[in-house]
Amino acid sequence: MQHRYFIHLSFDGTAYHGWQVQPQSVSVQSVVEHALATILRHTVNITGAGRTDAGVHARHMVAHFDAEELDCQQLTYKLNRLLPHDIAIERIERVGADMHARYSAKRRTYHYYIHTQKDVFRRAHSCEIHYPLDFDAMNTAARWLLQVEDFAAFCKSNSDVKTTLCQVMQAEWSCQGQGRWCFTITANRFLRNMVRAIVGTLIDVGRGRLDLQGFKNVVGSHARTQAGESMPAKALFLWKVEY
Repeated sequence: MQHRYFIHLSFDGTAYHGWQVQPQSVSVQSVVEHALATILRHTVNITGAGRTDAGVHARHMVAHFDAEELDCQQLTYKLNRLLPHDIAIERIERVGADMHARYSAKRRTYHYYIHTQKDVFRRAHSCEIHYPLDFDAMNTAARWLLQVEDFAAFCKSNSDVKTTLCQVMQAEWSCQGQGRWCFTITANRFLRNMVRAIVGTLIDVGRGRLDLQGFKNVVGSHARTQAGESMPAKALFLWKVEY
């Protein structure tokens, strides 16, 4: 009898072409599927809670697969022994047959990290900014996102999505220490490239290129060409998936 299992994992996305299987490229999904197939001795297809772009990391990703009765603790141990150093399985759990890693998720949280002083130990997972930023203005604009329904202005062009409607529950910048900042955003769903485009546009606010009304106009335009640049992937983390 087949049962459904959730895998809770984390990964450093530096070496991968995103989460989803890609032809001619190494993805996190393909590496985990290969490891599962090696241990279970049959092909295993897993479905993730979402797609992360090339170079994006995950502090908490969830994926599901179906299999016969398993010892979850033993499988977790074996996978961690087999997987490369940049992918770690936190735990595997059996869930109800109706649970789906992507469609059952209620909230997802992302973190984006920036630092304003040269820091050799943060360069791989944070974006270095070389100009002063007004974080109060950035937070005023970020809070306004909680009133927005349509995020088309922050969706990558030519994305194959049925709707650009999202519900954002949290969006704020917080200081993590001297010259270190984190943008936290939580929503029921995210569009492709959405967080990195929002961060880029908020940085335009912080630099004085946009005031609050200008930021509102960008969002209301529903045009990606009006929003800020897409920030580097290396500083973005899928932080938490909630069910």
